[in-house]
Amino acid sequence: MAQRNHSRVTEFVLIGFSENPRIEALLFVLFLGIYILTVMGNLTILLVIRADPHLHTPMYFFLSNLSFLDLCFPSVTMPKLMQDLLSEKKTISVEGCLAQVFFVFVSAGTEAILLSVMAYDRYVAICHPLLYGQVMSNELCVKLVLVSWGLGALNSVVVVLLAINLDFCEARPVRHYTCELPSLLPLSCSDTSINIDILISISVLYGLGTFLPIILSYAHIIAAVLNMRSTTGRNRAFNTCFSHLVTVILFFGSGLSRYLMLTPGSSLDLLLTLQYGAVTPLLNPLIYSLKNHEMKAAAKRILGKYLHYFG
Repeated sequence: MAQRNHSRVTEFVLIGFSENPRIEALLFVLFLGIYILTVMGNLTILLVIRADPHLHTPMYFFLSNLSFLDLCFPSVTMPKLMQDLLSEKKTISVEGCLAQVFFVFVSAGTEAILLSVMAYDRYVAICHPLLYGQVMSNELCVKLVLVSWGLGALNSVVVVLLAINLDFCEARPVRHYTCELPSLLPLSCSDTSINIDILISISVLYGLGTFLPIILSYAHIIAAVLNMRSTTGRNRAFNTCFSHLVTVILFFGSGLSRYLMLTPGSSLDLLLTLQYGAVTPLLNPLIYSLKNHEMKAAAKRILGKYLHYFG
């Protein structure tokens, strides 16, 4: 089936945001700026956590992995988007399209599980502070990250298998700026009802499987914080959770909406994809640095050290 598909259709045409050259030039500048800021912001977080020993804790170990994912996720789609904005021929090979599907799902799937792991980390830190060092050992943290990547890759393989089995009879445009399964399903001339059902089932199971632990963790966290007598301790606990909650809302809100609504090619579809694929990776460094006193203090220490060294 896969070989027949590829022999009939060898490439797809990506229809992005506009075919007006002036608008495309403006969009190129906009997305280039977003991509550069995303790379710089997440690299800064990675370097600060790596350079400052005070941040060598489970919370920041998970945050560094989140920043790495936020480097990978937009790098899967945005370079191709910017290339198409400057090119008249906006095509992508079938193999390239399937590769995008795979790496988008690896990045997004891994990030969903990692956000769930980070919620559990906050639960242990706030609800069981005396056991935190014992429970969140270095060995467990590494295993949790490896499991996140493993499950994300497994989920991605299942999704790619759904895409490979599609039968494309003629060249039809992908009404999107990137290849994702909801955009490919309408292009198939074979019956995709089973594929759609499987995709929705995967989205619901994966979404609930990663989102429910976050809800449960924060239910316990809120109960524990409300029982705190110290106002300072309560504020500190809320501050450590605020950044993570904002990231969860931005990522899960847009991601689940896009895959459960299945309205490929619509303006809302494009905006939701941009939200979790470009805007959230851009905002995460700002969210975690602006509300995190430890990150800001570490950045000042490192900056002061380098200024002193070169001064």
